[in-house]
Amino acid sequence: MNVTAIGSASAVSPEERALRSLYLEHGPALYSYVLRMLDWDTHRAEDVLQETLLRCWNNGNLTDAEGMAIRPWMFRVARNLVIDAHRTRMARPLEISGTVWLGDVHSEVDDIERMLSSMVLHKALQMLTPAHREVLWATFFADCTTQQAANKLGIPQGTVKSRVYYALRSLGLALREHGVVVEDAWEETEPDVAC
Repeated sequence: MNVTAIGSASAVSPEERALRSLYLEHGPALYSYVLRMLDWDTHRAEDVLQETLLRCWNNGNLTDAEGMAIRPWMFRVARNLVIDAHRTRMARPLEISGTVWLGDVHSEVDDIERMLSSMVLHKALQMLTPAHREVLWATFFADCTTQQAANKLGIPQGTVKSRVYYALRSLGLALREHGVVVEDAWEETEPDVAC
């Protein structure tokens, strides 16, 4: 398969050879000019250079014939392309990079996950007896010690401890009924004994 790119060294037509020589003669200077205008964005500078050469090709301005200076014309076209692109970007909403968008998605997912978890926990708490719910509110949610909760509820400290134990077990069962995987942290396990 024989493929010839426009402007390549193996170009056959005189227009293709002219485009190549135009690129070799003016391309580096035009590229640096555009690169400075675009704050060193190499990808956009290459696009502008390519579009400038394409417009040269389409207009047939491939040589310095008839007294027209090609270089100033190419620089003016490139400058106008940069200005047009800037105006277009300013008229559109702000573009964001992929990482920023991804971070926003993760934070939204975290917020949704937190909201759903609180709804499930609220439903599971409603399934507990009033005494168990009361002791959990007094200890975990009000961040009180067992002694402070006992004083607040008017019951002995030992009763608070046992109610918390059974309330957590009941809460674990209620959460399982709602599809939440719960570790049985309150159940005592056999310690590992090394031989």
